[in-house]
Amino acid sequence: MKNTFAKEERLCAKKRIDMLFRSSSSFVLYPFRVVFVFEKNNETVHYPPCQSIISVSKRRYKRAVDRNSIKRMMRECYRLQKSNDLIPFLLKHNVTLYLAIQYVGKQILTYDVFNAAMKKMLKKLQDECAETHLEKGC
Repeated sequence: MKNTFAKEERLCAKKRIDMLFRSSSSFVLYPFRVVFVFEKNNETVHYPPCQSIISVSKRRYKRAVDRNSIKRMMRECYRLQKSNDLIPFLLKHNVTLYLAIQYVGKQILTYDVFNAAMKKMLKKLQDECAETHLEKGC
């Protein structure tokens, strides 16, 4: 599986974004706040198994340079780690995940800290899906 973050994997549709923030679950795993919705796949529609948004608060980081560097590190960590456990898990259970990852840290962290936190966050997301949504049948 390729380690890419293509346009199809980015959540851009306004209806889906509204649905994500209206009827979703969330958790905070420092330095990220994660908002997510799982949806059972239709056989007729072929979307990627996971679509996501990555955001950094303009209120907390006034300078665009800082926001962009944080988003770059978050995207890179997500891109490298999503195909390890999360994507195969979603494909196995025939589930689509809509995901918003928001940075809530008060300072700019190093890449190693981002990488470790992203790994924990993706594992917790997989556990959330297994516990709550797959038992109900999504």
